[in-house]
Amino acid sequence: MACKNVALITGISGQDGRFLTDYLLSKDYKVYGLTRRIPDANLKMSPNSKVSLIEWDYLDFEKLDSLVSSIKPQEFYNLASFSSGASMFDDTISMIDINGKSVVLILEAIKNSSKSTRFCQASSSELFGNCKESPQNENTPFNPRSPYGAAKLMAHNMIKIYRDKYGLFATSAILFNHESPYRDLGFISRKITNGVAKIKLNKASSLELGNLDAIRDWGYAKDYSIGMWKMLQSEKPEDYVLATGIPHTVREMCKVAFEYVGLDYQNFVATSSLDYRPQEQFPLVGDPSKAYKDLGWRSETSFEDTIKLMVDFDLELLKSSESAN
Repeated sequence: MACKNVALITGISGQDGRFLTDYLLSKDYKVYGLTRRIPDANLKMSPNSKVSLIEWDYLDFEKLDSLVSSIKPQEFYNLASFSSGASMFDDTISMIDINGKSVVLILEAIKNSSKSTRFCQASSSELFGNCKESPQNENTPFNPRSPYGAAKLMAHNMIKIYRDKYGLFATSAILFNHESPYRDLGFISRKITNGVAKIKLNKASSLELGNLDAIRDWGYAKDYSIGMWKMLQSEKPEDYVLATGIPHTVREMCKVAFEYVGLDYQNFVATSSLDYRPQEQFPLVGDPSKAYKDLGWRSETSFEDTIKLMVDFDLELLKSSESAN
């Protein structure tokens, strides 16, 4: 039986890519994954994953144009990103190339070779940066405060230009913080859950963090991947904020994670001036009401359940590593 649709995904081995791939495969999609190194992607992907992996360095336009022309995917998801977390000011040139320029190359390839392809860009709440209101929605003015946010804004603006000028079905998913066991250790959520697991298993005695009262809007990555899919099923291309709309502090995250393993975070967490970020007057908290109204999408997994899933994962990971040694 022929597959219903063909999808092409960049950043397929990241947390969003892994969840989106599983979701599309469950719907009988043929999935192609673009990755910088196939061996690295294979280590992260499910061993039974029916995905065709293709190496692409994100700046090779000729190869991309040829691939889009030959595959002609119904859907194209750009999930590749020079990661944020604690590295939003690291390697500015690569940040602009991967988070900004490569998106223009994708749009140009779609315009040249497959204008019916529907495109979704995984954007970021860092577009809002030092904003003047909270929560933020699709009409909130952008004011990025880092090269990461500026590169994402470049991509966002180019998507609008290609949508308006060339009639592409091109959309930007403005994703607020979304976590999972696949999150890199450089992100605060995974730093906490991994630290909790180490303390519980007597592999560490403390966890050093920055501002415990910093506020963010944290959801579960699987829900957000489904949200991006829903965006490409819509009648017309529009940008959407995908968020929970519920603010939480780093302190709350610590409390949930430590209490889940029967510990009190106050006995183990220390603050460091090196990691300390000043409190924001208007924290990054999203208003997802447009996505709910138009797409019927909402973040289904609670903050507490997301953190518990991650703690369970890190506990098993450390136990497995101990057994292997």
